[in-house]
This record gives sequence, structure tokens and C-alpha cells, in this order.
Amino acid sequence: MCKNNVPAADAKLKGAAAASTVLKTISKSELASHNTPHSAWCAVHSTDASGKYTGGHVVLDITSFASKHPGGDLILLAAGKDASVLFETYHPRGVPHSLVKKLQIGVMEKGAYENSFYSWDSDFYKVLKQRVCERIEEKGLQRRGSGEILIKALFLLAGFWYSLYHMYTQTNFTNAAIASISMGIFAAMIGVNIQHDGNHGAFAKSKFINKFAGWTFDMIGGSAFTWELQHMLGHHPYTNVLDEVEHKRKEDEGVDCNLEEKDQESDPDVFSSFPLMRMHPLHEVSWFHRYQHIYAPFLFALMTLAKVFQQDFEIVLTGKLYHIDAAVRYGSIWNVMRFWSMKIITMFYMLGLPIYFHGAAKGVGLFVIGHLAAGELLATMFIVNHVIEGVSYGHKGVTNDEGVKVAKPATIMGDTPMERTREQLMNGKADKSTVPSVPFDDWAAVQCQTSVNWSSGSWFWNHFSGGLSHQIEHHLFPSICHTNYCYIQEVVQKTCEEYGVPYQTESSLYVAYGKMLNHLKFLGRTKQL
Repeated sequence: MCKNNVPAADAKLKGAAAASTVLKTISKSELASHNTPHSAWCAVHSTDASGKYTGGHVVLDITSFASKHPGGDLILLAAGKDASVLFETYHPRGVPHSLVKKLQIGVMEKGAYENSFYSWDSDFYKVLKQRVCERIEEKGLQRRGSGEILIKALFLLAGFWYSLYHMYTQTNFTNAAIASISMGIFAAMIGVNIQHDGNHGAFAKSKFINKFAGWTFDMIGGSAFTWELQHMLGHHPYTNVLDEVEHKRKEDEGVDCNLEEKDQESDPDVFSSFPLMRMHPLHEVSWFHRYQHIYAPFLFALMTLAKVFQQDFEIVLTGKLYHIDAAVRYGSIWNVMRFWSMKIITMFYMLGLPIYFHGAAKGVGLFVIGHLAAGELLATMFIVNHVIEGVSYGHKGVTNDEGVKVAKPATIMGDTPMERTREQLMNGKADKSTVPSVPFDDWAAVQCQTSVNWSSGSWFWNHFSGGLSHQIEHHLFPSICHTNYCYIQEVVQKTCEEYGVPYQTESSLYVAYGKMLNHLKFLGRTKQL
């Protein structure tokens, strides 16, 4: 709010000039100042000799290591912040203790991140990671990349350029518009099937192929850097979580925190993706929200246009995305040059050439039609995963009457589904001591409470949606290629049941979409929490 496997915080680090040196204590402001590709430090939570989290954090210098990192410069997204979530989720098999010790340059000052919404005390996620890795090995699958995703990528790329070409060359505007719709659909499918895995480092084993796959988002008119900032530093780690103190201060007093004072644990997707929408129970209710379930589908279609023409440029010019410092990407002049050059190039072949072949009015119309098709399809598959009946929200900064922090996700009805699933599990056991303990704010358990699947286990819908139909698996394992999700889904669901953690899945996208609209209707008519 405003204002496995790492060495213990009192560890020693061998230096070049001395046998050993006591590690320096680093403040949050000092850590935050090392947030560019040229000077990148990050903090990760520390453990004791037994592997239990101590509550402290060690500081790693990842500047030079980025060039050697198997995932490439993906690691630089961790710069200047507490990267514990990224550290855990992108390394399901763990990180060698010796490597972390080699990179360690200090420890965070005591209590630097004591107000985190999340707990890491349970073994739920550790067990889940171990079982999923075992399932992938049993099936003979690759954690990153597959023949399936490569074949699909080639088909989608060919379909995009073929549709674009026909949009240029069709003399009949109706036929050109159909080609534009086709182009928009292929662009959306490239977004969820190629760039999504590429920017998560999951498309292939090669960091260069992953970088190219991620670049396809620039190719279809967006910005991979913007996507990384919002999706990987905001939405993924802190799904459906908002800082209540900061939020209320901004609404009640009209005062916004400085960037360096903002809490990183907030999900930009629930407060920024769509204007005129109330997508979190902490949001203030306006009169027009009563109709949001009616106008939402039309608003969804504008998603990609808003991102391409407003959000992308706003970030590169201001150097921030809401509460997220953009220096981790735009602190590099080469990345800035890539941004501007790709914007010019894509505007040439997606807008300039249609205008050349069809005239200004029709050319602009074709450009907009393609974006509307892409936006509608993307928003439809994305929003049902986190804004839907039964999903929970996190309210950071909430305290009880005794002033003790309350970190328990709850639905818009104020209940916590995990209380029911834990109670049901307990009631089914003769010996309740055999039920493993999981806090409500356990990071992995929160992901399960704030995400919803649809068509779970379906190979077809998993491929069609780029793994979005298995949103729970994706949020728990973003570095695993989405083609594996239908094979690990059973393991995840059974482990959730074993620990009494909610696992919500809808029978189809159609059912999920209907429940999403009902949820928006309810959100538009209920009072602010």
C-alpha cells in the first residue's frame, strides 16, 4: 500500500578481494533504483537450512546473468522489486542453491515486505509442482515447446498474412471486410497461442525462438513490452487483488501515490482493462454500471484498439503502467527503438496499405473491422477466467477490529469458497489431523480461488484458446507450454481436492460467458464494499 531454495539472510558471499564479506542491508528504495536492463537487482524470499521460508529476503544482482539465463532477458522483468512470485512460478523444478548464492549481493532490510498479501508457509504449491513435473515426465512431454505448438504457429501465421493479403486485393468491399475479420481472428489466435507462450518463455526451449514468438505481438500491432508489464508483473502474480487503502485514498481524497510509493501487489486487469466497467467489488458504483452486462460485449470489441492507440503509447511516453515502473523494459534505448519502429511498420501494412488499395474511408474501416473481431474474441476468452460467478477477490490492506491483517479472498457475496471446501474435506475425514494445512492467503491457493477453468481436460478447447480454458493451470505454471495443460489438469484438480482448495470449472465457454454476464449484472447493482 502507499507510503525454493535460497540462502538464509545471514549468509556470506565470497568476494574477489576477500575470503568472505558480510552482506549489506538494502532498502526498498535502493532496490527500486536498480530497475533497468543496465543495472538489475531483485529480491526473493529466503529460507533456512530446512527449506522453510524465514520471512526475510535476499537481494540478487541479475544484470550480467541475464545474458546467460536460459530464459533470456525475461529475468530482467524482476528488476527493482520483490520477485518471489516470479522466482517460484517460473522454476517449477527449483533453482540451484549454488546459483542463487553466487548472485546474492545483500539482504533486504527487516520487514521490507512484511505487508504482503500472500503466505508461502504451506507445502501445497511445493507438492503441486513436484507432481506436475512428474506427470510431464511420465507422459514424455517437454515443459517448454512441443511439435503441436510449432505446427499450430505456422498455420496461424500463414492464415494471418494470407487474410491480410486478400484484404488488400479484394475489389469488393464486402469480401475485403470478410478477409479483415479473418485477419482479426488469426491475429487474436496468434496472441493467445504464440506470443502468450513466447513471452512467458514457454513456446520453445530456445530463448531466441521464445523471443521471436513474443515478437509476433508487435507483428499484429501491439507491444510485447506492454503485455509483459501488465500481464507478467501485474495480473499473473496478483490476480484479482487490489490494495484497499491505496484505492480508497485515491477515491475519497483524490490523491494518487507517487510511483515509488505504490504497492506492486495489485492486478491492473481488474481496474484498468475496460473503462465504464465495474470489475472489482472495491470499485465505486456508478449509475451506468447497472447496464454494464448489456454494453460489455460491445465494449470488449474495442479492447485491442484501446491498447494499440492509447495504452502502448502512454506507457512508453510516461515510463509507467499504472503502478508498474516500465524502466525494466523501456530503460533500454534498443527496446524503445523496437517499439517505435514496429509501430511504424505495422501501421504501414495494417492501415496504410488498406488505405492505398481501397481509399481512406474504406481502408480505415477495414482496419477497424479487423480490430473489432480480434478484440471481441480475445476479451471473450480472457474475461470469463477471472470475472465470473463464484470467483474470489483479494482486498489488501483489510484489518479486523483488533487491527490484525485479514488476507482472505472473498466473493462479491462476502463469503470465502475455500472455507466450504476445507470444511467438506474435514467432515469427510475420521482423523482430521491428516488433512494438510493451507492458509487462505497461500499464493497458489489464491490463484485457484481467483481463476476459473472452462471445458477442463478438453484437448480441442485447450488448443483453440491457447490454454486459456485451463486458466488455473496456466496461473500456477506460466512457464509450462499450454499444450501440456490438458495432460496436467487432472493432477492439479486432484491435488486441490486433497488440500481442500477450490477448483472451479465450467462445462463450456458458452456457460462461462453467461455466468460472466450475470456476474457483471450483479456487480453493477451491488454497493461498494
